[in-house]
Amino acid sequence: MWSILMTFIPSWKLIVQAFLLLAVPVLMILMSKVIRKSVVNTFALKPDSPSPPETEIGLANVPITGTYDSDIETVRNAIGDQADVLIREIVISGTETRVAIVFLEGLTDSDLIDSHLITPLIHRGVPEEDRSSFHDSLSAYLTKRLIPASDIQKSSGFQAFVEGILFGQTGVLVEGMQEVLLIGTAKGKSRSLEEPMSEALLRGPRTGFTERISDNTGLLRRHGENGSLTLTKFQIGSRVKKILILAYMRDIADPNLVDEVTSRIQRIDIDDPIESGYIEQLIEDNVLSPFQQMQNTERPDRVIAGLLEGRVAILLDGTPFALVMPVTFSMLLQSPEDYYERWLPGSFMRLLRFLAALLALLAPALYISFISFHPGLIPTKLALSIIENRQGVPFPSFIEALIMEISIEILREAGIRLPKPIGPAMGIVGGLIIGDAAVNAGIVSPFLVIVVAVTAISSFTIPVYSAGLTLRILRFTGMFCAATLGLFGVVMFFLLICSHLVRLKSFGVPYVTPIVPYGFSDWKDLFVRVPLKIMKMRPVMFNAKDKDRRN
Repeated sequence: MWSILMTFIPSWKLIVQAFLLLAVPVLMILMSKVIRKSVVNTFALKPDSPSPPETEIGLANVPITGTYDSDIETVRNAIGDQADVLIREIVISGTETRVAIVFLEGLTDSDLIDSHLITPLIHRGVPEEDRSSFHDSLSAYLTKRLIPASDIQKSSGFQAFVEGILFGQTGVLVEGMQEVLLIGTAKGKSRSLEEPMSEALLRGPRTGFTERISDNTGLLRRHGENGSLTLTKFQIGSRVKKILILAYMRDIADPNLVDEVTSRIQRIDIDDPIESGYIEQLIEDNVLSPFQQMQNTERPDRVIAGLLEGRVAILLDGTPFALVMPVTFSMLLQSPEDYYERWLPGSFMRLLRFLAALLALLAPALYISFISFHPGLIPTKLALSIIENRQGVPFPSFIEALIMEISIEILREAGIRLPKPIGPAMGIVGGLIIGDAAVNAGIVSPFLVIVVAVTAISSFTIPVYSAGLTLRILRFTGMFCAATLGLFGVVMFFLLICSHLVRLKSFGVPYVTPIVPYGFSDWKDLFVRVPLKIMKMRPVMFNAKDKDRRN
């Protein structure tokens, strides 16, 4: 009787595998909660962020007195030994009023300063009939009758005056006036509008963002006449200040989403936001997730398309990469070309990308699990061919795959860092030479070379580089799981990713919407893209105020 019962009890190996299949996910979830809590407590943005430390200028509460000698001395002391700050002192023609023109060499247009400031003040000056009333309304006379400039701002404090000069404006300090003028004469050199390097298309606009914020906002405005497009300006950075623009469609975007993004931007406390990646990391929902929770793009057409869906975008001065939020996982596999082509070719290419994403994530792990643990699942003829090709390979399948994957990643990184003329050639030739040499040396099998090549090519199909990088990182985790538990480990690894994606949110929107939670109307633009005539509603997941695309 006992012998009969013992036959129904699984082997101890199967019991250990079942225990690990249950225990490992639970332990990983508990560990992630503890780590996330500690990281949030350490790096989270505080609701009441302290004010930025006072800069070295130290002029926060120093007013303009109107006494020329005292004010110009204060400006000189505040600027210090700045070799590129020039001060041009003149006298307004027809009066004895002294004026100091302060500007930053290299960021200002000297021709504009000569024609719009120095020439009117010295040559034109104040007519004789206006000299008696000139001193009674200095500010109004200068801005309305004497200085022919479109961008004129007034300030009553030295802090804003000096900061404006360092931003590229021209400061005008006038004797007897308790205000200073900041004239918009900035002229920063920027590259011409070019096709985005990271998001090349066969069909679509060829224009990409640049590093200059004014050019980028102009690209959004030039996309088409739209009075609903709202661009809200922020200034971030406690030591190096930069301009940040929040863009959204006023009559489409959810006000709660706009308020949430605005709140997170206002709580940013950083010395210098060098690139939009800093902003992305400071305002994302989950800092421990390997998946990006905002979409970065160089394409104005992609930003406009996101705004018309009810999303919002962030543009930062000094970088061509804009951030679009919220984002779902399926959006990272979508390309603007899906909408520029007819719906059948667009849907076919999108399905190929989803398949390629699965191959880029799981192909090496499946190879390891089948070769090491489950060879019986491979067709007999194929199994015999693999066994024959693996004769003489000294490493187990995991080490063999690890060697090839690391080699491919090194080649890919080297191809990016090398100069453009030799980078692609080096990557292709290096891959061919290393793969052929490794097979001839008996280090790896030819079948693995095919698997690694298909995996690498599949990762190149991801339209967003950051999303492809995430899959490349997770691929190594899947390989370790496959080497430990075989196909059970691959299934456990995939379920862990699915459970994480289900819990992940991007600014309140579930990351795998419309799959979970289920939304039938948004499936029209998920795995396939239905004809445009059928896509009459905006995505429900973004809770847009105007849900009809046709209005």
